[in-house]
Parts: sequence; structure tokens; C-alpha cells
Amino acid sequence: MKKALLIVATVFTFFSCHHSGNNNAGSGPDSIRPVRINTPVPSSNDKKKDAPKTIKPAIINIQDTISPKRLVIFMKDSAKTFDRISMKLGIIYAVKLGDVLKKNKVSMAGPPMAWYKTQKAPYFFEAGVAINKRPVRLPAGVYIREMKSDSALVAHFYGPYSLLSQGYDAVKERLKDTKKTLAGTPFELYIDDPVDKNGKAIDPYKVRTDIVFPYH
Repeated sequence: MKKALLIVATVFTFFSCHHSGNNNAGSGPDSIRPVRINTPVPSSNDKKKDAPKTIKPAIINIQDTISPKRLVIFMKDSAKTFDRISMKLGIIYAVKLGDVLKKNKVSMAGPPMAWYKTQKAPYFFEAGVAINKRPVRLPAGVYIREMKSDSALVAHFYGPYSLLSQGYDAVKERLKDTKKTLAGTPFELYIDDPVDKNGKAIDPYKVRTDIVFPYH
């Protein structure tokens, strides 16, 4: 558990160092054209700063599926700037929640996850991890959420974190096309790490992030 959370800290440190200036998130999966509704979007000045001249669109596969039940331990936080979000996520996952899990002898039962409440500064978000059992004691500022099983459209997103907005827009478009109604706040699941065990960057188009939209 501790090792997994330390990897997460590396994930978001990498995210902060390499993407802070470039941020613009049933049936089988099918590819859809790239087109963020809840993940924060930086200002136009931030987008232009150090922005690459060309970048490939993300690979986005959307699946209509069932999101499983989850027992999640999480914290609420905010950031004045987009760049500070990744730093705070790393601290929450690897330090604060890691300490709670260790003291309660609780294990992770899924990848780290996050909900974004605002699209512009100040950014408000929640960050948590699924766990295998309810902790005996929670410190102040740490909460628990029981997520029921829901129908969901899930975007399996492969590409730089700076393009995550394409994933959100793609699912939003699919919801509209299929006349489905959003049934809760979308959230992200960080399935793969963007760096290998030696700290070397992995091709972002081989790194998966799931963007989950529960619907009814």
C-alpha cells in the first residue's frame, strides 16, 4: 500500500514538472474523435506558455458499462493555481491518506481518484482512494464515501494529461447523443503511472486515465 501511494506521488510530481504550462481529462469500447467539463482548465496565458507547436490528439475509447461499488476515503482541498493541484494531490495520496490507511491497517482496493468541482481558479477538488474496509477512526478533514454501482460512460484516455479536456468533452458529447442524463459528478481514475520504476517518462499515449460519468 505504501509503495503504491509513493508511486502516485511520483505521478503527480511528474505531472506538475512536465505539464504545468500546457494544460488546455455494457457494450464494448469504441473509438471516438477527440472533442473537460469538471476538470479545471488553466487560463489562455498558461496554455500559450511553453506550449508545443504540435501535439497529437489523445486516444479516447468510450465504454458504456457499470461502475462498481466503492468504499472511498478522501479529502477536500483547493488550489489558487492550476500548477498547485498536482503537488497537493501527491501530498494527499502519499502522505495524508497513506498515514490514515497505515494506522487503520486498511489497504487500497483500486487506483487513486479525484473529483474536480470548479473549472477555474480557485480550484476546488476532492482526492481519494478506494479501500478494502471501513477505517476504525478517521482524523479531522478525512471523509468516507460509499459509492453505489451505477451505469456509466467511461472514457479510457491515453495521452498527455494536458489533453484530458478532450476526454471530458467526448463523454459529454456521447451523453448528449444518447440522450443520457448525468447522475453525479464525473471523476478520474489514474490507472497507469506516467513514469517507470526508474523515474523515466513513459510514452503518454500508453498511459491510461479513466474519466467516469455516471448516468441514468
